[in-house]
Amino acid sequence: MVNIGILGLGFMGMTHYRGGKKLRGGKVAAICTRDKKKLKGDWRGLGGNFGDPGGIEDLSKVKTYSKTEALLADPDIDIIDICLPSSMHKDVTLQALDAGKHVLLEKPIALNTKDADLMVRRAKKVGRSLMVAQVLPFFPEFAFVRKSVAEGTYGGLLGAHFKRIISMPNWSSEFSNMERSGGPGIDLHIHDTHYILLLCGLPQQVYSTGRLIKDKYAEYLCTTYRYKDRPDLAVTCASGAISKSGRAFTHGFEVYLEKATIVYEFSTLGGKPVLLQPLSVLTEDGKVRKPRLGSGDPVVAFTHEMQAAVNEVGKGEVSQELSGEMAADALRLCFKEVASIKQCRAVNTR
Repeated sequence: MVNIGILGLGFMGMTHYRGGKKLRGGKVAAICTRDKKKLKGDWRGLGGNFGDPGGIEDLSKVKTYSKTEALLADPDIDIIDICLPSSMHKDVTLQALDAGKHVLLEKPIALNTKDADLMVRRAKKVGRSLMVAQVLPFFPEFAFVRKSVAEGTYGGLLGAHFKRIISMPNWSSEFSNMERSGGPGIDLHIHDTHYILLLCGLPQQVYSTGRLIKDKYAEYLCTTYRYKDRPDLAVTCASGAISKSGRAFTHGFEVYLEKATIVYEFSTLGGKPVLLQPLSVLTEDGKVRKPRLGSGDPVVAFTHEMQAAVNEVGKGEVSQELSGEMAADALRLCFKEVASIKQCRAVNTR
């Protein structure tokens, strides 16, 4: 049994706790927070942009710690699941790795590439897994596209457009603090850069236009990803926090393959979830197929994400989706896009 200790009990910590209830070969065995009320199971007031709000949790079968050092010293804990603010990621990750623990770390891996690279090197040095919880590939719509492209189900990939637009959230003061979150261009957009890396590989160049805050943080951007070995591959993305609150969130894609087009779009409109475009496969014969995807509960994606971490630690099944190196490259792309906006030109990614 792989035992997980969750460090940090905000919205993400609660979501990971819920996602960990249906793991195979693993379980959430401990939680750690400085909040005495949360340690007693009173999670009322916790909430975010999906899922049910927090309530009263029975923690009688879970160890509870108020100090990070105590959690790290527990010999029964195999994975430290870090759900702390992004500004704390580097120091706590290094501390956990040095304590001999594997790490599952909420995205983004860090707030600068120097820290991200240091964390990746440290994990290799101590022989532990650094797994970054980039959950998007575990959502069924995005998993379907990856599988279709990898298996060539509908022929080769010709092009794709992704979008991820929000209004500035009123449920997270951390997000609006640019220095502590990296702003929309990192905290939000890193979902897209990471997924594009998984789907298409590392582009040689990025060309971006957009709006910057303090000439440093991307509020909104549109990017073209250029692949010199495939100049005919057209991949673009629009991402940022520029929408009015009537549409607090939207994401989706159009993926163009040789034998099909795959489309999907989900939004939150007027405070209600709306599936604007169910995942659909449009084929050459004019037909529209809607694949069966299973549960629409977002927490299921977090279960799959945590299961991948359990499998990596317990079975040695290395997860590309959770790769620390890829998470660092995704962060690097975000900074390259800001550089492209500032310089008004295409920027090399290496």
